[in-house]
Amino acid sequence: MSSPPTADGAFARWLAARAGQELLRLRAEMGFADAGALKSAGDKVSHELIRTELARWRPGDAVLSEEDEGSRLAWTAEVNEASISRLTAERVWIIDPLDGTREFSEEGRADWAVHVALWARDASASHGLVAGAVGLPAQQQVLATDVSPAYPAEAVGGAGRRLRLAASRSRPPVFLTDLAEEVGAELVPMGSAGAKIAAVVTGEVDAYIHAGGQYEWDSAAPVAVATATGLHASRIDGSALKYNEADPRLPDLLVCRADLANRLLAALHRHCG
Repeated sequence: MSSPPTADGAFARWLAARAGQELLRLRAEMGFADAGALKSAGDKVSHELIRTELARWRPGDAVLSEEDEGSRLAWTAEVNEASISRLTAERVWIIDPLDGTREFSEEGRADWAVHVALWARDASASHGLVAGAVGLPAQQQVLATDVSPAYPAEAVGGAGRRLRLAASRSRPPVFLTDLAEEVGAELVPMGSAGAKIAAVVTGEVDAYIHAGGQYEWDSAAPVAVATATGLHASRIDGSALKYNEADPRLPDLLVCRADLANRLLAALHRHCG
């Protein structure tokens, strides 16, 4: 196998694409008769591939993956050595090997993703993310920071179009329907967080609002791409998103067109404040 690109953004793109190819192969090989087995196999295959390639090509970097044992625990003296090492590391890869396992296990669905992000201690951005890639294997594309996507060109509300807000298929925030009504938006149900934020990046929707529970790996790579594109990304109270924290929970976020941020944050304050 030839060596991957050396630059971090291109490497993230390469790694997300590699994992995506394996997930598509697995989907075709196993079929959809046993959704549980397909979900488990997808998580395992993608996690092991990404971990293996990072160990080979980025051996000095720490890793935080959703599939690591104990990954959801806040740091304490009892947490495993890998979690302790990432908190003192200069560079940490934040990985979701398969974002949207439910959609991955459903025939015909393309709204699932692979997340690969790099956090660096000396980064100038407040969130610390210096590279990222969101692989959308069933959509045959990878969005990454090495070649940032163009900012969505269509004006918000142009030609009388209502705002479009990406929403969880299964557990949208309880306030989201009322907020959408207030700002004159329609909700667009989608699968994984990566697919939702990718839809904001490509202009398919105007914003993604989430509250109610996520972890760093759910948003790190999509946020890296979104902010490189020029989009707004923050907590729903407007505060900065932070990564490689002792507690990996990052329960809420807003990703939207920059020209919508103040309007949506004000509405969020009214509904969540």
